[in-house]
Amino acid sequence: MQLVIAEKPSVAMALSKVLGAKSRRDGYMEGGGWLVSWCIGHLVELAPADAYDPRYSKWNYADLPILPEPWQFQVLPDTKKQFETLKNLMHRADVTALICATDAGREGELIFRLTYHLCGCTKPVKRLWISSMEEAAIRKGFDNLLNGENYDNLYAAALCRAKADWLIGINGTRLFTTLYQGKTLNVGRVQTPTLALLAEREAAISGFQKEKFYTVELELDGFRAASERFFSKTDAGKLRTACVGKPAAVQAVTRKEKTERPPKLYDLTTLQREANRLFDYTAQQTLDYLQSLYEKRLATYPRTDSRYLTEDMAAGLPALCQSVAAALPFAADLSLPVNAVQVIDNSKVSDHHAILPTAEASKADLSALPSGEKNILFLVAARLLCAVGEPHTYAETAVTLECGGAVFSAKGRTEIAAGWTAVETAFHATLKQKPKQAEPSPPLPTLTEGQKLTAEGASVKEGATSPPAHFTEDTLLSAMEHASAEDFAKLEDVERKGFGTPATRAGVIEKLVRSGFVERKKKQLLPTEKGTELVKVMPDVLKSAKLTAEWEERLGAVERGELSPEDFMAGISAMLTELVKGYQGVTVASAALSASGRAVIGVCPRCGKNVVEGKKSFFCEGWNATPPCGFALWKNDRFFTGKRKELTRKVAAALLKNGRIPMTGLFSEKKGILYDATVVMEDTGEKFVRFKLEFDPKPKTPKKKGNQ
Repeated sequence: MQLVIAEKPSVAMALSKVLGAKSRRDGYMEGGGWLVSWCIGHLVELAPADAYDPRYSKWNYADLPILPEPWQFQVLPDTKKQFETLKNLMHRADVTALICATDAGREGELIFRLTYHLCGCTKPVKRLWISSMEEAAIRKGFDNLLNGENYDNLYAAALCRAKADWLIGINGTRLFTTLYQGKTLNVGRVQTPTLALLAEREAAISGFQKEKFYTVELELDGFRAASERFFSKTDAGKLRTACVGKPAAVQAVTRKEKTERPPKLYDLTTLQREANRLFDYTAQQTLDYLQSLYEKRLATYPRTDSRYLTEDMAAGLPALCQSVAAALPFAADLSLPVNAVQVIDNSKVSDHHAILPTAEASKADLSALPSGEKNILFLVAARLLCAVGEPHTYAETAVTLECGGAVFSAKGRTEIAAGWTAVETAFHATLKQKPKQAEPSPPLPTLTEGQKLTAEGASVKEGATSPPAHFTEDTLLSAMEHASAEDFAKLEDVERKGFGTPATRAGVIEKLVRSGFVERKKKQLLPTEKGTELVKVMPDVLKSAKLTAEWEERLGAVERGELSPEDFMAGISAMLTELVKGYQGVTVASAALSASGRAVIGVCPRCGKNVVEGKKSFFCEGWNATPPCGFALWKNDRFFTGKRKELTRKVAAALLKNGRIPMTGLFSEKKGILYDATVVMEDTGEKFVRFKLEFDPKPKTPKKKGNQ
């Protein structure tokens, strides 16, 4: 008897159907000589910090860095029942071997291995590695099972990533939260540099100085030509006057035929970007829709970083394209050649090939799909037909003219063959929200060098330089993927040396939003005040795109067996140790990062936490601690009101910093006069803070000399 373990119940059901395991049990299927069960995502995770030492339940700078050795793991309470089911199945006497059928990638390998090890299982393991849930693909996968040891390096890389994220998350979050004594400041290996990208972009936008410019546009025989930019409206006006009704001589005409090759197939990141651009879907939404299509056997494996197919897929590609086209309403009347060679490259496929629709899509009732899934499936299908299509060819004509002593230029475009763009155009025509695309220049009339034209009209057009655009999910995913690419020019496949992976980037963005560091405004992703402030205080080592990209590359080296897991983890531990050391003795305060979100006035003299401004007082943020700190400076304190003075923010800040503040114009209730003195704060730990006055000593009057 062999035990098959899938990642999700839905996948287990699909495998059971193919294997003939039809009898439903509690937490598994059985039949045909097979047991088929499932994890429910991560059954096992790294244990929390306080599992290593109870003192870690409280956050203290002195306890950092926390570097577990050995590492501990725990079963999640919500999934303990299924864990026990798997443990019992693994130890059944009639189970001779296991088949790992979790998702074919780092995370899937980690989910299975942690469960396997914590169950104490030592039975041999085979690996099912498939990119499609179609029945034929499943059967082929079971016919070609590989030894589990072949994926030891993949597991090592996955575990390194999990440990590194734990170390940086636990230590970085505790370090900066205790330093700022306020809200929990979540720090992450990929999360923090992503936030830095957003903050840097917003800083560039806010610091941008818009500059107006002007161009002169000539109305010629059947087309328009524009001058170079002027930054003086007066100069542009002079040129306009000089050109109206004057001859324009053609100086040069060039015509070039250009070819726009078909686009590549989708990997997860490019699909998420396009879905955001066309449908406003978040990266997480696109991943969820695609995962559902995968489990319904309508699309291939979602978490891929490849945009190519393998050679063994070439023969079946024409039939797949034909069946897919038949299911697409917009493809019925189109010529659909299949140039398979354009999408085949074994060297650029590692674990999984590019995302494809499956042949099952032509048999399914697509109208019954939820709209999100349907949109993603059609997007993937349209991209397949585009990718195997003919090139798009056109002629581009450029002309320069002289008029009024200045040079003018114009461009025109004439389509020769639509090629693959015919599919794209037909698909875009079905969308409710048409994508924004630059209109191609209309064709120019036939022109020859030396030809004289008349400027029938001329006008001044005003424009302005534009700041960088706010990030959208589309452009942020691109920035994450290409971050620090220049630092990796020596490496192969440079375009993917950014931070995060296709499988994790969506989760990173969602975590930033949930943590309150980023907010969505329509399609834009904007850092909040809290997020911007956090980036300001973060050291470069945590927000550097270069460093994070290096870590991703080192994880790839672990996966390839070129770097030991111990060396990878040693680098992370050394970096954290140095980071913590660098903040020894540092105390800081930040309004945006305070626990209350209120303005920070200073540091509490009793407990060292932030003192913030409330409606009636300046109070310590430790008021709800155990035991509570009762420090407060009340705005209506009788000491100040009796002297006809206000306990303002400025006064409170000075008292907290120096313990005293000189004040003028104090009112004496007894004498009815005004006087100057220094107010001194005397905090004895009682409910109310006490104050006293100190006066400058009066200068001594010199004694008069008496008679001798």
